[in-house]
Amino acid sequence: MTNQNQEPSSIPAVGRRGFLAGVGALAAVGSAPVAYATPRAAAPGRSIHYGAVLHFLADPGAKPNPDTWQLFDPGALVVGADGHVEWAGPEGEIPPELGDGTPVDHRGQLIVPGFVDTHLHASQVDVIASFGEQLLEWLEKYVFPAEKAFAAGDHAQLVSSLFLDTLLASGTTTAMVHPTVHKTSVDALFEEARKRSMRILSGKVLMDREPYAPPDLKDPSVEQAEADTRELIGRWHNKDRLTYSITPRFAPTSTEALLQMVGRVYQEFPDLWLQTHAAENKEEVETVRELFGGRSYIDVYDRYGMLGGRSLYAHSIYIDDQDRTRLAQTGSTIAFCPTSNLFLGSGLFDLDAARGAGVRVGLGTDVGGGTSYSLLVTLNEAYKVLALQQQKLSALRGFYLATLGGAEALHFEDRIGNFQPRKEADFVVLDWAATPVLKRRTEVAKDFQERLFALMTLGDERAIRATYVLGQLRYDRGQGIASP
Repeated sequence: MTNQNQEPSSIPAVGRRGFLAGVGALAAVGSAPVAYATPRAAAPGRSIHYGAVLHFLADPGAKPNPDTWQLFDPGALVVGADGHVEWAGPEGEIPPELGDGTPVDHRGQLIVPGFVDTHLHASQVDVIASFGEQLLEWLEKYVFPAEKAFAAGDHAQLVSSLFLDTLLASGTTTAMVHPTVHKTSVDALFEEARKRSMRILSGKVLMDREPYAPPDLKDPSVEQAEADTRELIGRWHNKDRLTYSITPRFAPTSTEALLQMVGRVYQEFPDLWLQTHAAENKEEVETVRELFGGRSYIDVYDRYGMLGGRSLYAHSIYIDDQDRTRLAQTGSTIAFCPTSNLFLGSGLFDLDAARGAGVRVGLGTDVGGGTSYSLLVTLNEAYKVLALQQQKLSALRGFYLATLGGAEALHFEDRIGNFQPRKEADFVVLDWAATPVLKRRTEVAKDFQERLFALMTLGDERAIRATYVLGQLRYDRGQGIASP
């Protein structure tokens, strides 16, 4: 196997122009066929994807550890008929017993695991890029009016379909998603995700405290909120690739009784998830202190039994070392949402402190406070957020966060996140030459890491050449979305 510390295998003659990893040049090659490029008879359903293959085995860290990632260039990814990875490695070393798959040529492009978005809102498609407010005012002025429309099933279905197709076009194959308080919003999202075989975590938003929750957009009672939640758990939890997540919006829209119910139901189901927001905005933090008291915002959630190995706290900007220690102890996760934090003027997330404390961290686009569905754009902004704090985000650590790091954040690293055998074959094909600027910058790069950093900084949804879910093509830049 070839990793970043080894010279890549010499590129076979394949009748193309190929990238020489570590050199950053385009070199003309000959026309002789590559091994297995034209198999004798393709095994039913098996496919072999040729191209540069990059994946991660662990967090590379602030100063990338060479044992945490593998680059195969030229490489191959073998996907079985069941949509799971059978093998990944150098192109010339495909095991003979796996060499009879249908060839798919991505040479000259980069194959990485599907992106994992750990926090965003399907209900906020129509409010992305809304002007001029910080968090609490923004919710009242833009978000809550938009979310009321999801009481109508046809609207929920239309927007959910657009939302999921946009994720696929951005290279995202797994996401943890907030819908609205309406059961119709949950049903529509899960139905559309199921058609596309996507791995989605979601659940009905819970809100019952006025005035922070509008009277016409809140649960009528804690009892009804619990009944609706249990109904939806029974309908959707662990169906295909769907996972139910109990979803209190955040502490200010929740009474003590609601949070008690959330903690109780969360603890009752051993594989149920929980998602909410925490410590995103200074005004919000002060509101929580006035409503609940206690040592900290995170402490409020801990008080009601909401911390644990399947819980996620989006943002968590204004927390301290004691909070981070407690999050790490309980296996809780933070979603780092840089475009949203910048757009709403919320603050700067301290990645080094969180990872240093052992907290799991994933990336979140947080649409519609976030301004892009693309995790490449999100990484670009994450770099800047960290730079303002004298921290550095290497391209390797960035792509880890978008893939295996996101899988670990959601405790799905046994199923997705890299190309180890038997993992689910969700993957993205990235185009080094998606724009003229990106093409030029990657052509003159001195080595692979410089090239990857250019892609992280200059890339966006235009760099997504193709997105595969369980080995099936779901998005092609030239053809658009495959019909679910």
